[in-house]
Amino acid sequence: MTGSHFDASGVRAVTAQSIGTAHTGDVIGLPVEILTAARDAPAPPSLTNLPPYPLCLGREEALAWLRTTLAADGGTAITQASTVHGLGGVGKSTLALAYGHRYRHEYTLIWWITADSPGRIEQSLAALALRLVPAWAGKASLEQQSEWAMAWLQWHPGWLLVFDNVENPADLAPYLGALHGGHYLISSRRAIGWPHTIRTYPLGALSPDEATRLVCEHAFADGTPTVREVQEARILASDLGYLPLALEQAGAYLRQHPTVTISAYRLRLHTKLDKAAEGADAERTIARIWAQTLSALSTRSPQAVEVLHTLAWLAPDDIPISLFETRDADDGLHEALGLLSAYSMATVTRHTVSVHRLLQAVLRSAAPTGPDGSPTGRHKAEEALLRALAPERTDASAAWDALMPQVIALATTRPYTYVDDLAADLYEIAAQRLRKQDHMARAVPLYEATLAQSEQTLGDNHPHTLRSRNNLASAYHDAGDLARAIPLYEATLAQSEQTFGDNHPNTLVSRNDLATAYHNVGDLARAIALYEATVTQSEQTLGDNHPNTLASRNNLASAYREIGDLARAIALYEATVTQSEQALGDTHPKTLASRNNLASAYHDAGDLTRAIPLLETTLAQSEQTLGDTHPATLTSRNNLAGAYHDAGDLARAIPLLETTLAQSEQTLGDTHPKTLRSRNNLAGAYYEAGDLARAIPLYEATLAQREQTLGDNHPSTLQSRNNLASAYHEAGDLARAIPLLETTLAQSEQTLGDNHPSTLQSRNNLAGAYYEAGDLARAIPLLETTLAQSEQILGDNHPSTLRSRNNLAGVYCDVGDLARAIPLYEATLPKSEQILGANHPDTVAIRNILKAAIRQRNEQPIPPT
Repeated sequence: MTGSHFDASGVRAVTAQSIGTAHTGDVIGLPVEILTAARDAPAPPSLTNLPPYPLCLGREEALAWLRTTLAADGGTAITQASTVHGLGGVGKSTLALAYGHRYRHEYTLIWWITADSPGRIEQSLAALALRLVPAWAGKASLEQQSEWAMAWLQWHPGWLLVFDNVENPADLAPYLGALHGGHYLISSRRAIGWPHTIRTYPLGALSPDEATRLVCEHAFADGTPTVREVQEARILASDLGYLPLALEQAGAYLRQHPTVTISAYRLRLHTKLDKAAEGADAERTIARIWAQTLSALSTRSPQAVEVLHTLAWLAPDDIPISLFETRDADDGLHEALGLLSAYSMATVTRHTVSVHRLLQAVLRSAAPTGPDGSPTGRHKAEEALLRALAPERTDASAAWDALMPQVIALATTRPYTYVDDLAADLYEIAAQRLRKQDHMARAVPLYEATLAQSEQTLGDNHPHTLRSRNNLASAYHDAGDLARAIPLYEATLAQSEQTFGDNHPNTLVSRNDLATAYHNVGDLARAIALYEATVTQSEQTLGDNHPNTLASRNNLASAYREIGDLARAIALYEATVTQSEQALGDTHPKTLASRNNLASAYHDAGDLTRAIPLLETTLAQSEQTLGDTHPATLTSRNNLAGAYHDAGDLARAIPLLETTLAQSEQTLGDTHPKTLRSRNNLAGAYYEAGDLARAIPLYEATLAQREQTLGDNHPSTLQSRNNLASAYHEAGDLARAIPLLETTLAQSEQTLGDNHPSTLQSRNNLAGAYYEAGDLARAIPLLETTLAQSEQILGDNHPSTLRSRNNLAGVYCDVGDLARAIPLYEATLPKSEQILGANHPDTVAIRNILKAAIRQRNEQPIPPT
């Protein structure tokens, strides 16, 4: 009654990432020998990339809390994570640095990761590979470097990873679950949105005594303050709200201007500058201090102010100083940077400079505009990146990997009405590189800037504007933001039809992309209509064997398969496989994907005699063509195991699933979606084998990881919750099964809708649990509702409808209501024979139950008249 425990594993619909091109991307897996090198590469003692030890006064309570929380189980072998959150300038990063330096020798590795974006995280991890294996990593791509670092961390426990300035907790999902055996320390302004497994600590301002001491440490670094100066420092600390950043900035100014008394400095802050700052109280306070410092810097070094305004438009951390060095540069740049460091306006190392995010925001918001409409510093930032990324550079690829966060930051900080002709090409090239690396979600700000530029300079319907709009919609799509993707796809399609015509290749791609978005949100009625139109028009315009035609045909077949129309799905898959073999070759990745999809459709139809040989062939070809641990090979292996499973051959299914899971964990990481799917499917095989002792813990682990990486209401999370509840049900633990099924159903109704297939399955399973608990008053009406909805939504012949009808008939039969049970069985049997085949196990079971029910009815005595 619970239905299949296998995740769907066919290749997803193709999404065109730019007008005129349709393609899919796979995760790049590292070769086995490289992964072995990650296992064997040792770490130098106490390896770290921590910035210098900061001045961190007080905070002993916070440091003690961090140590107690992270080392709760007596060491670093147990994975623990803690988040320190608070407003800008409160000292979160300083606290994290202080913890790292204090407990440096407790860890095999401490690695500082700038985490304000996915790209910066990847770049920080890549730096670990460059440190440990410079010979190989120097020639590898940024993605390969970060993958190697992940593999190394998986093999070497005892580390501390510091994720600094996290803007979005979801950015950590690929790492928090994938890496075990160490500690995570996270700093963020976000107080909510963290997984329940992460302990959080709200960091507030300093105490009055600590704040006073911090001012004095900075202002009187070369001497001892008098009693009066300490008193004045206490008053200044109060004025500044005891915020560490504000105190540090004020102290640095006073140290640079020893003739300015604290009282005089306070007066300046409270008079002419008081009206200049806007925003929250803390930010207004810090903005006033920076304004005072900038006024002093303008007199001492206009170049320092110019550099600071340029830095405001780039990523805040680890900006390469080489960006600002030119052939005719003199020492003025380095003197300017030294002065910024002395005033605590920037953190300068030998090769990089970092600026506080809050200072950048203040500088950008108050930047005066030049005669050409360019905000101060903006052109300088653009010119620096253009110079560093010039095509004639011999190390252009490495430069792009290193500077990608800077280009993204430039796009992100683009003023709304600003036309940045200089940087437009940078955005285009950067977005194309990310698309080729299958990182479309990271390209969202690049496409947003490109689209805004195109609309302003070329007009709303220019072909370049339409392409930019479609690319932005695709980036939203890949980021999972379908609420923004679909309206943009709809607008692009309407404009493409108007500009290019109904059958133009660009219009066809837009139509396919919109159909795929509808497909992904479960709106199959609109998706199929668009797919059908696209296939017909592609065949007519592009030809029967064009790659885009094959992609559209594959997508349409997948939609037919999803609504249970397996007859049309299989016919279309068969045609697509034949045409792919002819057009692309027998072992082309897209041909293998089409063959895998056809085999999965045979599987769905219960035709395992055709599914299993085709899956075996596809797996062998994938291993030979793509490699043993390529993601597509893992998918083929998983699907073959699923077919063995459904054929009742658990002796072959379980070892194959165990192998697939081990390879997925090693190649893709512990919480990659395909790894989670493999873990779920192995649990399902253990379940079918009656090994609930192994199935339930695996289901529990999968559910916890999906909640952490995908979110509480993600469809895959709901499926895991449903599977775990079914296992509890099978184990007779209805006290845990029923509440979990009730929760799952409520979440499915809210997230997916009342009539979504997954919601119908949840409703069916809850009815089964009520039935097992003897609660027929709730079970039978729920089964009747589920059947009516399945017939209406999925159709009379859909496998899920057949299962619902069979389940309801079974309950009627069990309660002795043969008058209602037998007609349902009689209606279900011919449909099952037609859809699944006469020899499908479900068909055979229905036939046997119907015979038994009829025999029982005939043996009943005729009631007296």
